[in-house]
Amino acid sequence: MFGILWDQGLQLITTLRKNMKPQLLPLWDKLMLRKRSLIETVNDQLKKISQIEHIRHRNADNWMVNLVSGLISYTWQDKKPSLQFTDEEKVQLQRINSETPLIC
Repeated sequence: MFGILWDQGLQLITTLRKNMKPQLLPLWDKLMLRKRSLIETVNDQLKKISQIEHIRHRNADNWMVNLVSGLISYTWQDKKPSLQFTDEEKVQLQRINSETPLIC
């Protein structure tokens, strides 16, 4: 399945299971897989607490107001999850950022 999606231009990022062939992952993807539960927590909070969900809006302005108001309410939360990278991970991320060319 990985090869089929790769041929179509999609990259499937999952953890390695017992019955899967080993695949090489870029370092950034490997770090983000470790933080997956945190990313899902933020998405869940945005949906449930800030009430950002897929709703049919009659106007694009209403959609934008709903989205911005939800993001503002999220920023005012007292306890927000945060990425707590180790020093080693920070160094690796800086190395990745310095090697990655910017596309303008």
